[in-house]
Amino acid sequence: MRVIWLLLVAAFVAILNETTMSIAIPHLQADLGIPPEQGQWFTSGFMLTMAVVIPTTGFIIERFTTRQVFLAAMIAFSLGTAIALVAPGFTLLLVGRIVQAAGTGIMMPLLMTTIMNVVPSRSRGRFMGRVGLVISFGPAIGPTLSGFILDIASWRWLFGIILPIALIALLLGAKWMTNLGVNSHSPIDVASVVFSALGFGGLVYGLSQIGSHGGAGGGMSPVAIVSLVVGVVFLTVFVWRQIALQKQDRPLLDLRVFRARNFVMGVITMAVVAFSMFGTFGLLPQYLQNIAGLDSLMSGLVLLPGAVIMGVLGPFMGRVYDARGPRTLLVPGTILISASLFLYSTVGAGTPPWLIVVIQIVMSVGLASAMTPLMSASLGSLGRRYYSHGSAMLNTVQQVAGAAATALLIAIYSSILSSGVADGLSVPEAGQSGTHLAFLIAAIVAIVPVVLAFFIVKPEEDAPAPSAH
Repeated sequence: MRVIWLLLVAAFVAILNETTMSIAIPHLQADLGIPPEQGQWFTSGFMLTMAVVIPTTGFIIERFTTRQVFLAAMIAFSLGTAIALVAPGFTLLLVGRIVQAAGTGIMMPLLMTTIMNVVPSRSRGRFMGRVGLVISFGPAIGPTLSGFILDIASWRWLFGIILPIALIALLLGAKWMTNLGVNSHSPIDVASVVFSALGFGGLVYGLSQIGSHGGAGGGMSPVAIVSLVVGVVFLTVFVWRQIALQKQDRPLLDLRVFRARNFVMGVITMAVVAFSMFGTFGLLPQYLQNIAGLDSLMSGLVLLPGAVIMGVLGPFMGRVYDARGPRTLLVPGTILISASLFLYSTVGAGTPPWLIVVIQIVMSVGLASAMTPLMSASLGSLGRRYYSHGSAMLNTVQQVAGAAATALLIAIYSSILSSGVADGLSVPEAGQSGTHLAFLIAAIVAIVPVVLAFFIVKPEEDAPAPSAH
């Protein structure tokens, strides 16, 4: 089991790194002398690379050994971190972030697939609870850590602290990582890689550009529209290509996972839960700093209690899932997520920080209750040969849903903020209306998983694989 612990640590460090950058961008802009639209590429480039890499991980994990995949991912992540640490300017720092993202994109699907392959079905909830800890705790604590470091040191320490941990994980992996499962020898379909990169990459980049057109009315930039159209077209071509390759049993991303009804229900629910989580993590700092008037460190500290509780509850929720199944957790968990978003839609400039902490704790308990059963029940509904493709699909959906949530909620907030300021309102007054509407829309969307939670069941001990034809 030390292989799983090693993967957990590596995945946590990779995801923590992903979420420390948003608060650091203003510091980077000032230090490197670059405009805001250029600085945003440090997050957009990372997100874009992840969107390209993750859909290919199903094939990669099948084609190469666990040891090869882990070492390649950690080498890429460590190399990217080292490049970013010493980067003298924008270009090399962006290269470092992209190389980091290439390693990060592989890590989570590898972790989930490994758990499904080596952990007995009766104990998977407990281990998936630890995966839920990584998914939720990393994004929640990242801004806090980043704010603390930036208050006392240079932005380079964001990479300087992570690099030694990554190198230790790499060295331990070289010593301990073993090969698990049976590998295929199917050749990679280059056309599928290209279609996947243009499809998922175009979709995520287009979403990240929503609302960037500026102006009082906000709106979509021409770049966003073109990117979304390109993404949808090539995603359609990618799906058609995978269906054709499935007949030869060599798809890049096997879509037969969608023949398992429980997996479909789990993926849809996970998409909405990810939408709620990443949308909140994206919008809440805007509210805390621009409306409540807190600095970056205090904004991070407001999120910290919920993050700690979510991390502590993860393994406990896994044990409950193993004993009682998904509905015991999913139904109350999704209700708490939706309720907390409705509460967020009422906060304003005069809302005390302690109340935000309470609401975030409520949401964190809901997220902890939802993540573990969703991952366990959905992947457990697939046969062993589809675990890697199911993990790739779940992580792809999370990435796209997270990009969509951040883009939509920030665009709504920014549009109303710009209109209000143009009409003579102060930033807190105008921004308050924006957060109200953005969180209300997220809350309404979050009702969907409350309904779907009743239809997700615990798979049999060894779920049969979806039919091949």
